[in-house]
Amino acid sequence: MKSSYLRAGAAMACALALTACGGSDGDLVVGGSFSGVTKPGLVLQNNGGSDLTVDPTSTGAGTFYFPNLVETDSSYNVTVKTIPSNAEKCVASQNTGKVAFNITTVQVVCTIRQHELKGTVSGLAGTLVLVNGADRVTVAPGATSFTMAKVNEDAPYTVSVLTQPDNQTCTVANGSGTVGQADITNVAVSCGPRT
Repeated sequence: MKSSYLRAGAAMACALALTACGGSDGDLVVGGSFSGVTKPGLVLQNNGGSDLTVDPTSTGAGTFYFPNLVETDSSYNVTVKTIPSNAEKCVASQNTGKVAFNITTVQVVCTIRQHELKGTVSGLAGTLVLVNGADRVTVAPGATSFTMAKVNEDAPYTVSVLTQPDNQTCTVANGSGTVGQADITNVAVSCGPRT
């Protein structure tokens, strides 16, 4: 009989200790990961409650957790309230359900707007190779224009000559900058005889 009182007392002490330290019902976390967030503006909500502003990172990816803890067996529904100005859309997945344990699997993926990067070519008699970062484009003899791979809004670009045509030298004007909210169309490549 005495040992059952001791066990009950020990159980009560453990429960009180867990409550004091945040280990009981009502102390579960809802959160997850985000990607494609390079500018401020992503705001999330859980069950239409308080706003959670997600801070951008240099890599565009990270984790988030709502500060308001939830009770076991309660529902969660993480939604996107606002998106960054350079995002085309932000989509939440694995974002609804019942809380039985800490939820860390919500995923919010933002797609950054992309813009064309292109320009004109003059005087090209041979084959020219242009680069922008890892993107490489071969421009054929006689071409009067070129188009690189699309670039994310707010990302830097630098178009330069990787391989000059035989017996010619080509120079690039307006080849670098930061992509704004419109296509880049004013890059100009001029080619002439090699001196």
